[in-house]
Formats: sequence, structure tokens, C-alpha cells
Amino acid sequence: MKYKRILLKLSGEALMGERQYGIDNDRLKEYAVEIKKVVDKGCEVAIVIGGGNIFRGLAGAAKGMDRVQGDYMGMLATVINGMALQGALEDAGIITRLQSAIEMDKVAEPFIKRKAVRHLEKGRVVIFGAGTGNPYFTTDTAATLRAIEIDADVILKGTRVDGIYDSDPEKNADAVKFNSLSFDEVFEKNLKVMDMTAFTLSHENKLPIIVFDMNKEGNLEKLVDGEIIGTLVNV
Repeated sequence: MKYKRILLKLSGEALMGERQYGIDNDRLKEYAVEIKKVVDKGCEVAIVIGGGNIFRGLAGAAKGMDRVQGDYMGMLATVINGMALQGALEDAGIITRLQSAIEMDKVAEPFIKRKAVRHLEKGRVVIFGAGTGNPYFTTDTAATLRAIEIDADVILKGTRVDGIYDSDPEKNADAVKFNSLSFDEVFEKNLKVMDMTAFTLSHENKLPIIVFDMNKEGNLEKLVDGEIIGTLVNV
């Protein structure tokens, strides 16, 4: 394996499948199968998942809701998604732990770095919920922060497109895909990989990011094995 320990970042919208909102159980099962393939190889997997399929703090703030209140609601949505993914993974035979940045001991462990690393070393998949536990920070930032804390080899950002393009490939048929980019090139070209806080944190800590299509069967396993899939952002 090229990557021994990974941080997989999934959007909440990814769990919707073909639905307009909520959680698609078939999509959950598909992700569980893909994750199990790399776990069975001995790869240590941590996951951060968004909550946009349930609630977005920014969307609430745009409609007049208090931003801080909205962000906390969004954090709780990520815990719901984490519990759903945890259930699907355990149904697939994977031992998991859900850790939350907001303490809720009936459903999740509190986030403790040493405990998270120990779980990974024992072959358990660790799901990090509730973002960073603070408003005004996205789950992209949470993913980068947790990846640095657990000393992950790479952030794998699973999306519905197969990499980073010079424009939106869903709107522009002539969009050009990049196979690899430096952090400086992403800044220069003003490309949208993660929010700026997350991206800068990754850059400063020399943590590579790979953006890839999580919905294509086998992609995650190929990436872990070192195949060139999606777009690599590195120093």
C-alpha cells in the first residue's frame, strides 16, 4: 500500500444518493463495501463526513437564523450521518468507533487523539463527528485538523466528480482536468478544492490532498494501492 493511514472526507450530500435529501441506505452500503476493501488490506481508515444532506449552518444563516446556532445544528447533523455510516460499516463486518467533538456519551466517544490513534492501530475505522466542535469552521477544516492530529498520510476527498478541473465539469463540457497540482498552483488558479482555512492548514503541514470520484467502484482501493486516480495536490 502507498498509504497506510488515510483520512477519508465525505460530503453529507454524498449520502443522499439519488434522493433530494436525507440518507440513501443503498449508497451507505456501497460506501461500506468500498471502505471494507481497504480495511481488509490493513489500511487504517479515519472518516469525516459533512451534514449538508440534513442541515447547513450557512443556509440557515442566509434565512435569518443565528449563525452560531445554525452551525451547531449542522454539527449535530454530521453526528447523525456518522451514526448511519457506522451502522453500515458494522453490518459489513467492520469494527468502528464514532468520536464526537461535542460530548454526547450515549452515542459517541469524546474526541481524544491518543484514543483515536489506538483504535486505528487496532484496525478499527474511526468516524469523527461534530466537525471541530466550534462554529464558523467547516467539515473540510475538521477533516484537515483531524488528519494532522492522527498523522494521516493523505486526505482523500471523495466527491461525485473525478478530480479538480479548471471550471465546473457539470456546467462546462470543455472543462480541463488536472492530474496533479501544487498548493501554490491551486492558489494562483483560484481553484476550489476545500475552503481556504482547510486548504491553508493542509498546505502549512505539507499534507497531500487527493480529490476523486468516490462513487466509482474500486477507486478508493486503487488510490490506497498507489494508482493515479483523481487529482493530487501536494507541495
